[in-house]
Amino acid sequence: MKIALGIEYNGCNYYGWQRQSISPTIQECIETALSTIADESIRIHCAGRTDTGVHAIQQVIHFETTSIRDTHAWVLGTNSILPKDISVTWALESDDDFHARFSAEQRTYQYLILNRPARPAIFNGLVSWESRPLDYAKMKQASSCFIGQHDFTSYRAVACQANSPIRTIQNLEIDRLEDWIVITLTANAFLHHMVRNIAGVLIAIGLGKKEVNWAAEVLAAKDRTAGGVTAQPDGLYLVNIQYPERFSIPDAKSILDKFGICR
Repeated sequence: MKIALGIEYNGCNYYGWQRQSISPTIQECIETALSTIADESIRIHCAGRTDTGVHAIQQVIHFETTSIRDTHAWVLGTNSILPKDISVTWALESDDDFHARFSAEQRTYQYLILNRPARPAIFNGLVSWESRPLDYAKMKQASSCFIGQHDFTSYRAVACQANSPIRTIQNLEIDRLEDWIVITLTANAFLHHMVRNIAGVLIAIGLGKKEVNWAAEVLAAKDRTAGGVTAQPDGLYLVNIQYPERFSIPDAKSILDKFGICR
């Protein structure tokens, strides 16, 4: 039997998603909890790995098991074992050909910036903080160059292991809501550090350190050293994974809705 789950997590206390020699990781915690509920060893597959300190409104995973459980047992039972900063939000039996990563058509990330002189307290670790004024209009103007299919070599980590730097960004929006700036990106897939590098370049432009056309110049260079600005992970959220309708995967709310930030 193949089961799909929606996962929400606060990444502050974890060394990213992927199980590794350093603990704890999100994958390690979820596999341990699911193995207890299933009473057998469970290995999970995710839609997209997130880095240290990155959060998720909806990460999608799947796993295979011989154990028969009601869907609510996968949710409530697993949550009773998981740490309080990781939560299963839904579960469903999936088709045999469903794969959390390879069946995904689009992925949406949001980068949340609190732009005010005073540092955050309630949102500490959950948002990126910039005390200096950001020119929202310049950031929005600069962001247009990213739409479409491009070679994003300049915007991926040097250690990125993807076979190709070609990615297609279908949508990129920047919203300003009082002290909040939210960058929303939807693409077929993302490279390692791609969103944080894009955000870093846009922030530099918003601060007036670089001109508006710098974002496009960095993109055209196809050279990581041309950019070199990586935004902090605190404000980054994996928000939603979109699949063909036949898989019936629920859509998730945006970070704006989750935090109750009025549009």
